[in-house]
Order: sequence, then C-alpha cells, then structure tokens
Amino acid sequence: MYKHVALLVRQDGMSHDEFVDYWQNNHTPIAREIEGVARYQTVLPTDPENAEFDGLAELYFEELDDLHDALGSEGSRDYDPDKGKAKEAREDVDNFLDVEERPRFIGEEIVQKDEVDGDTDGLYKHSAFLVRRDGMSHDEFVDYWQNNHTPIAREIDGVVRYATVLPTDPVNAEFDGVAELYFEDLDKLYDALGSEGSRDYDPDKGKAKEAREDVDNFLAVEERPRFIGRETVQKDET
Repeated sequence: MYKHVALLVRQDGMSHDEFVDYWQNNHTPIAREIEGVARYQTVLPTDPENAEFDGLAELYFEELDDLHDALGSEGSRDYDPDKGKAKEAREDVDNFLDVEERPRFIGEEIVQKDEVDGDTDGLYKHSAFLVRRDGMSHDEFVDYWQNNHTPIAREIDGVVRYATVLPTDPVNAEFDGVAELYFEDLDKLYDALGSEGSRDYDPDKGKAKEAREDVDNFLAVEERPRFIGRETVQKDET
C-alpha cells in the first residue's frame, strides 16, 4: 500500500481544540471520500502541549498513480486538483491548516510485525520521521534500517505492530523514511520510547535499550521529528 502522511500544523489564532473540532467534523468527511482512498486514519496527540504537530492525517492508496492524481507528487505542496473530493479537500485545508508549515511524506508501507491483524483503531502509535546520518547515502540508510535496526525495533516490549514506510521519491522526500510502532498501552509506549516531546529518553533494559543505542549508527536523531498519538481509523476498504 502507498500512503500519504500529512503532519498537520494549525493556523495561527486557532486553538488546538478548535483545530481538532474542524478537522474531525468538517474536513475528515471530505478527505475519506477522495477518489482512490482505500484507508484513511487520523492520529491525535496524546499530549498536545508538547507535541511537535497537531495531528497526522494518513491516506492509503492501492496505486501510486491514484495517490499522485489526488494529492500531488513528492515534494510538491502546491498541488491543485481540479475535480471531485480531492479539489474540495484541497480548498478546505485553508480553513484550518498552516499549509506551508505542514511537512508531508509519500511512501510505500512495509508491515514488519502485526499482532492485531491490521486493526489499529484506538491503538497508540509512535511515528518517527527519519533523517539519515551525515555522510550516509539514502540507500545505505535504508539497508541498515531494514536489515539491522528493524529486527531489534519490532521486538521492543509492548510493540503489537511495526511498519516502515519507504519514500517513493527519495530525492524529493522531506524524510528518509517513517517508522511506526503501535502499542495497546500508552505507559508501555512511554517506557519504551520516551514521553511526548522528549528525545533524550534512556531505556535501561531489553530491546528498547538496544534499539536506542543502535539509532546513533544511522540516524541524525536531533533532526528527526517524532509524534505520539492515538489512531482512529476513519475508513478502511482494504
């Protein structure tokens, strides 16, 4: 599956609660009906005051061409769809989003572990938007991430689902990849990966400790946005 992840930043003068109300009740009914969307999920921050973004919007497509037709190509924020729900959704974002401050990522999802049969509704998710270490090519980064780090990360205590998302157009992508770790319990997420807003977590046991030590081998940790939230599946035709 191909997915478009939008890291949302609310407009100036709008509170987080006002943003959420508009997003969930006005925009979401439009977005989930965009042509080609097979699955749509929103992720709300567990700790809005310390979150780096106001939310994540994730739209899945079976075909990459369908995604590009609806939402634009990698690296292009000024897409201008001219028909259907995609046009309506693009016009509506100006009512609640700071579009220029909203990073986006288009990639192909690889499910590395799944103990919930794809049912992520209500789960807590840690999304790490990865930036490779200086001196490392994107291909070198992907090789290390997929073959060295992923076998560690998917065995972190409490992880019930783990997916990696590789950019479809690495040259123009804003990040080198996204790592998504799901937990059924928020305390277990915090124990393993730190609390919202804290990148300097220091787990002292098990696979969480091993994974934390390993990230320095391939990531520029300080340049890696992260987001902790609770996922709501708004549409699923997969």
